[in-house]
Amino acid sequence: MALGDLMASQLSQSSMAISNHLDDFSSRDDGDFGGQRRDSETASNSSGNAAGTTTTSMAYLPQTVVLCDLRHESFEACVPSGPSESGLVSKWRPKDRMKTGCVALVLCLHISVDPPDVIKISPCARMECWIDPFSMAAPKALETIGKTLHSQYERWQPRARYKLQLDPTVEEVKKLCNACRKYAKSERVLFHYNGHGVPKPTTNGEIWVFNKLGQSYTQYIPLPVNDLDSWLETPSIYVFDCSAAGNIVNAFIERQDWNSSGSSGSSLKDCILLAACEAHETLPQSDEFPADVFTSCLTTPIKMALRWFCSRSLLRDTLDHSLIDRIPGRQTDRKTLLGELNWIFTAVTDTIAWNVLPHDLFQRLFRQDLLVASLFRNFLLAERIMRSANCSPISYPMLPPTHQHHMWDAWDMAAEICLSQLQSLVEEPNAEFQPSPFFTEQLTAFEVWLDHGSEQKKPPEQLPIVLQVLLSQCHRFRALVLLGRFLDMGPWAVDLALSVGIFPYVLKLLQTTAIELRQILVFIWTKILALDKSCQVDLVKDGGHIYFIRFLDSLDAYPEQRAMAAFVLAVIVDSHRRGQEACIKADLTHVCLKHLQLAAPHEAQTEPLLLQWLCLCLGKLWEDLLEAQIIGLQADAPIICIPLLSEPQPEVRASAVFALGTLLDVGSDSPRDGVGGDEECDDDEKLKAEINIIKSLLNVVSDGSPLVRAEVAVALARFAFGHNKHLKSIAAAYWKPQSNSLLSSLPSLASMRSPSGGYTNSSQYMQHGSTIPTQIGPVMRMGSDSISGGRDGRVSTSSPLSTSGIMHGSPLSDDSSQHSDSGILVNESSSNGVINYSRPRPLDGGIYSQCVLAMCSLAKDPSPRVASLGRQILAIIGIEQVVTRSLRFGGGSFRQGDATSTPTPNLAGLARSSSWFDMNGGHLPLTFRTPPVSPPRQNYLPGMRRVCSLEFRPHLLNSPDSGLADPLLGSSGTPGTSERSLLPQSTIYNWSCGHFSRPLLTAADDNEEILSRREEREKIALDRITKCQHSSVSKLSNQIASWDTKFETGTRTALLQPFSPVVVAADENERIRIWNYEETTLLNSFDNHDFPDKGISKLCLVNELDDTLLLVASCDGNIRIWKDYSLRSKQKLVTAFSSIQGHRPGVRSVNAVVDWQQQSGYLYASGEISSIMLWDLDKEQLVNSIPTSSESSVSALSASQVHGGQLVAGFVDGSVRLYDIRTPEMLVCATQPHTQRIERVVGIGFQPGFHPAKIVSASQAGDIQFLDVRNHTDAYLTIDAHRGSLTALAIHRHAPIIASGSAKQLIKIFSLGGEQLGTIRYYPTFMAQKIGSVSCLTFHPYKVLLAAGAADSLVSIYADENSQNR
Repeated sequence: MALGDLMASQLSQSSMAISNHLDDFSSRDDGDFGGQRRDSETASNSSGNAAGTTTTSMAYLPQTVVLCDLRHESFEACVPSGPSESGLVSKWRPKDRMKTGCVALVLCLHISVDPPDVIKISPCARMECWIDPFSMAAPKALETIGKTLHSQYERWQPRARYKLQLDPTVEEVKKLCNACRKYAKSERVLFHYNGHGVPKPTTNGEIWVFNKLGQSYTQYIPLPVNDLDSWLETPSIYVFDCSAAGNIVNAFIERQDWNSSGSSGSSLKDCILLAACEAHETLPQSDEFPADVFTSCLTTPIKMALRWFCSRSLLRDTLDHSLIDRIPGRQTDRKTLLGELNWIFTAVTDTIAWNVLPHDLFQRLFRQDLLVASLFRNFLLAERIMRSANCSPISYPMLPPTHQHHMWDAWDMAAEICLSQLQSLVEEPNAEFQPSPFFTEQLTAFEVWLDHGSEQKKPPEQLPIVLQVLLSQCHRFRALVLLGRFLDMGPWAVDLALSVGIFPYVLKLLQTTAIELRQILVFIWTKILALDKSCQVDLVKDGGHIYFIRFLDSLDAYPEQRAMAAFVLAVIVDSHRRGQEACIKADLTHVCLKHLQLAAPHEAQTEPLLLQWLCLCLGKLWEDLLEAQIIGLQADAPIICIPLLSEPQPEVRASAVFALGTLLDVGSDSPRDGVGGDEECDDDEKLKAEINIIKSLLNVVSDGSPLVRAEVAVALARFAFGHNKHLKSIAAAYWKPQSNSLLSSLPSLASMRSPSGGYTNSSQYMQHGSTIPTQIGPVMRMGSDSISGGRDGRVSTSSPLSTSGIMHGSPLSDDSSQHSDSGILVNESSSNGVINYSRPRPLDGGIYSQCVLAMCSLAKDPSPRVASLGRQILAIIGIEQVVTRSLRFGGGSFRQGDATSTPTPNLAGLARSSSWFDMNGGHLPLTFRTPPVSPPRQNYLPGMRRVCSLEFRPHLLNSPDSGLADPLLGSSGTPGTSERSLLPQSTIYNWSCGHFSRPLLTAADDNEEILSRREEREKIALDRITKCQHSSVSKLSNQIASWDTKFETGTRTALLQPFSPVVVAADENERIRIWNYEETTLLNSFDNHDFPDKGISKLCLVNELDDTLLLVASCDGNIRIWKDYSLRSKQKLVTAFSSIQGHRPGVRSVNAVVDWQQQSGYLYASGEISSIMLWDLDKEQLVNSIPTSSESSVSALSASQVHGGQLVAGFVDGSVRLYDIRTPEMLVCATQPHTQRIERVVGIGFQPGFHPAKIVSASQAGDIQFLDVRNHTDAYLTIDAHRGSLTALAIHRHAPIIASGSAKQLIKIFSLGGEQLGTIRYYPTFMAQKIGSVSCLTFHPYKVLLAAGAADSLVSIYADENSQNR
C-alpha cells in the first residue's frame, strides 16, 4: 500500500487528538445545532436490537464522548518537555567522527627462509596477497606483495597516506611510526604487521623484526609492543597477521591494566587490535587457504568468501575457481554482479554486528570510522572462515562469537544465486544480470516483524539491511514506507533506527526531487525530530529546511502531512537562531500566513492539526527575534491569526494565542516612548498591532480550556513585562488612599511621561474652569472596545465572548457608583478630551485597566496551573500574595494591611462592589509593591479600586524592595535579559510535540477494549431501562444502605453511579466522598479546591457509558471535572473553567445552577445573571448565551436527557421556561404554574419518556406542578406535597416516579399520576430515629433506587420493597 493511501486512510483516523471526537455531533454548526438529526439517528442506531422498546431506549444512550483527548491526560500534573536535545537521544550520534589518516604496512616475510619455530607441512599455504612468492625472485616478490597489499587497503580508504616497510629493522619501524603519527596528527593510524617470515611473538608480547648488516639479515630482533604503542600513540588500530598473535593482544591488555592503575602512558581507550589467532594457535597451513588468510579476509573479503564457499558448496565441481577472479563489474556499482555481492556482504555483516554487539560498541566500531568499520565487517568473515580451520581470530575490544549466525545462511544463498550466473556472464558480456532476491526477501521479513513485533519483543534484525536498501532506487520507496511504519511504533524505535545509522541517509534523501518520496520523508523526519531536536542543526546546514517549506506550500499533499512539515519547521526554528534566519530568508512567514488565510473560509474542511502547527511554527519563528516579528507585523499576521481564537479546537486556539503572544514586545533597552524620527511611525504601527493583539487576548481570558488560558497568561506576562511601569502605576492605584484632588491622579493613570522624562505639569491636563466632584466615578470609561451589554448587563448573544468577561458588577462597570455619569473621560483626541498627549503615548489607559483585571481573574482561575501563572504575572506588575484568608466586608472593620493611612472615605464604594470579587472567588489577598521609579504623586483609580476586597500592603517608597516580585522589578524600570528568563514559559509547543511521538498510523490498542466495555454497558443499561419503564413501584421505603459521611455541614448533593454500587456525595465545603454501598467502604475523599470560598452547586457524571468523569459545579460558577475520582488519592483534574461570566448588579453571590446534557455535549449554566450560558465541552468553548427573558434569576435548571438542545429553567419568581437551542428564538414557552404562593422553583425536570414538553416543577412553597407545555396555560396536575418547606425534587429518568424532600424531615414518593406511593420519615433503626432535614435527593439512572442526603450528614439509599434485600 503506497504511503499516501496508508496515511490518508490511517492518519486521518488517528489524528483524533486534534480533530477531537468521531461523533457526528462535533461537526454541528453553532447556528443549526443538528440535534433533530441526532434524535432520529440515535433512535435508529439500534435497529439490530431485538425488542421494540429497545429501539426507542437507544435514544437514552448518547454516543457523544467528551474530554478524553490528550490534553485532558495530565495538563495539571506535569509540564511537557518537547523534543529532547540530549539524554536518551543523542546517544545515537557517533561521539566524534573519525578517520584513519595514515596506514603503516610492515611485512616481515624473509622469503625463502622459514623461521626456526615453524615446521611447515607439504603442500603448504604459500599465497601472500594472492601472489605466490616463489613465482619470481625473492626481492621482486617482496616488493610486489607490498604494493598489492597497499592497493588492497587503498580500496577501503583511498584518501589515507600509505607507508610501506619491507623486512625492516627496529629503527626503520620507529621512524615509520613517528612519521605516521606526525602526519596523522589526531587522526587514527593503522599499523599492519605480517610476521610470516619471523618467529612467533613472545609471551611478553614482543614481535620480531630484523637486524640488517649490509644486504644480509644476521638475526631476528624483538620489538616490545610497549615501544610500538609509545611511538604510534592513540588513536590507533593494529592488525597482527602471525601465529600466536594472541600474545600481543594479551600484552596490550596487561599494559592497559598497568596504566589504569596509576602509571602514565598511552591509554588503550582508543586503541583497537585485530589478531589472526589465539596465543596458543598457529595459522592454518592447508593449501586451500592463502598463507595470509587473515589479511585476505580483511582486505579482499568477497574473493576470499566466494573461494571458501565454492570449495564447500555444490558448485565446487561445476564452477571453475579462476572465474571468481573474473567476476564482472565494480565493487562500487550495485547494478553489477560484483557490486551486488559486495552490497549484500556489507548488509549481512552489518546486520550480524548490529544484532550481536552492544549498541555503544557497534557505534564505536561500525559507525565512527569508515576504515575501522570495513575491517570489522571483514573480521566477522575471517572468524567464520578461520574457525573452520580451528583457528580463532581475536580482537580488542572483544566481540562475541558470530561465525554461526544464521545471517551467514542468507549470504551463502545470495552467493550461490550470483555464482550460478557467473559462467554465462563471463562468456557473454552483454547478458543481462539478474539481481538477487536477497533485499526483497529481507524487506518482507521486516514487514512480517512490523505486523507482529512490539517494543517488548526482540528488535527487528533487518534494520541495518533496510538502511542498505535506501541506497537502491528500486527498493527505496518500499524501504522508506516500512521504515516509517517502524518509526511510528514509538520513540524507542526512532532511537534504534538512529543508532543503526539511518540519519545521514535520510538527510541525503532530502536532496532528491522524487515526488513519490515526499510524503514518507516528511513523515520520517517528523518522527526523528519528535525524538531529537538536535537534528535541527544538520538540517539547516544541509539546506533541508527548503524541502519542508516547499512541501508545506504544496496544496496537493494531505493537510495532516503538511502539518508534519510545519512541525519539522517549528523544530528547526525552535530556539535556533540560524534556523530562524534561514527560514526567514526562505520566506516561511508568508507561506504560513498564506495557508492560514486559505484555511479561514472553509473551516469545516480544514485540518485543525495544520492550523495548530502553522501557528506554532510562526510563534517559534518569531520568538525572541525582532527581525522576524517585524516581518510578521508587516504581513498583517495579527489580523490573520486573531480569527483563529474562536476555532472549535482548544489546541488551535492555544497555538494562535502563543503565536500572537510572541509578537508582543517584552521591551528593549531603549525606552519605548522616547523614540523619534521615522521610527516613530513604525512604533505607532507596532503599538496599534499590540493593542489589537491584547484586545483579542482579553476576549479569551475566560476560554473554557485551561490550555488556552495558560497561553493567554504567558502572553499577558510578556505584555506586563514590556509595559511594566504603566501597569504598575495602574495596579498601584488599587490601594492608594483617596485624594480630593484629581490633579495628582491623572498623570499616573494615563501612564504618561513628558518629553523630559518626569511627569508633566499637572495643570496642562485640566480644562479651564472644570469642577471635579470629590468622589469620582470610574475614571476610565471603555470606548468601542468595551462591553456589548444590554440594559440589565446581559452579554449580547451575537457575541458571547465580546469582552473579557467584564460585566455589570465588575470593577470596570459603572453600576455601583452614584456619580457614574460624571466620570471623567480619558479621550484619545485632544480637542474634546481632558488629556493632551504631547508624544506617542504607550497605550490607551483603558487597555491597561482591562489587563490588570484580566490578570487578577487569571490569578483566581479554577485551574491550579493557570492560577499559578496568573500569580506570576501579578508579581511582575508589583502585586504579591501575602495572606491566604479572605477579607470580608459584612459589618467588620476594614484593616488596610499595615498601611498607616486611615480607612478612606470611598470605603462604601469598595464595600458595595466587593461582591464582584467575592463572586469571582475573592480568595487572592494580595500585597502591592510600589514601583521603585521616581516617586509618583498620590494617585488612585476609584473605578478600579472596587475590585479590591483584598488586603494590600503598600511598601514605603524609600524602603528596599524585597520578596517574591523582586527579580522582575529592577529599579531601572527597563527590563533586562536576565530578568526576562523569569517570565513564565509557554507549554503549548512542547505539549503539542507529544502528538508526533505517539503512533499516527495505527489506532491505539485499547480501542477494542473501550468499545467492548461500552457495548456491555449499553446492554446493561437497555435491559435496566426496560425494567424501569415497566416497573410498578409500590413504595420506596426499603433502606438498603446508610452511610455517615462525617460531613460537618450535612450532605449538600449526591449522585449514584450507573454501573457500580457507588454513591458520590459532597458537602457545603466542597469535600467530596465516594462510598461503595454494597461493601460499605469509603473509596476516596478529596477537596474540590483549596480556595477559602466554598459552596457546591451540583455533581454530574460525564461520559457515564464510557470512562466516567465527575463534574463538580461550585456556587461561584466554577466547574471542575475529575477523572479516576473513585481511586484513593489518584483523582486527577481533567479541566476547570468558570462557567458564568459576570453577574447582576448588587448581587453578592452567583448561586450558580448548572446541568449537563450528554446527548449534545453541552453544559448549561446560569444563576444571578440574565442569561443561560451554553458551553460545548467538546470544544471547551462558550458557544452561546440564551437570554432568559426574565427579570428574576434562574434557581433550577434541567436539560433533557433525550432531546439534545432542550432544557427547562425554573426561576426565583416561580415561573418556568422551556428552551430549545435548535430553534432560532430559543425560548419555546414561558408559564407561571406556581400561583398559590410565589416562591422560588427548587426542582425541575422533564418527565420520563420521549415527550419533549412534559415537565415537573416543584416550588419552595411545597407544591409540585405537572405541566404539558403544549397546553402551557395551566398545570394539568398539582400535588401539594409539603407545606412551605420543599427542599429537594428528584425525577427518575425512566421509571414513572418522582420524590420530594422537605426541611421537615420527610420524603414523599409519587407516581406520575399524582398518587402518593410512600413516605419516609424514620431511619429503620431500633429506636426509629427521624430522618434529618432533607437536603438532596437523586435517583439511580437505570434502577429504582433513591439516594437521600440530609443535614445530619447521613446518606441513605432506598429501594422498592418488592426488590430483594441485598
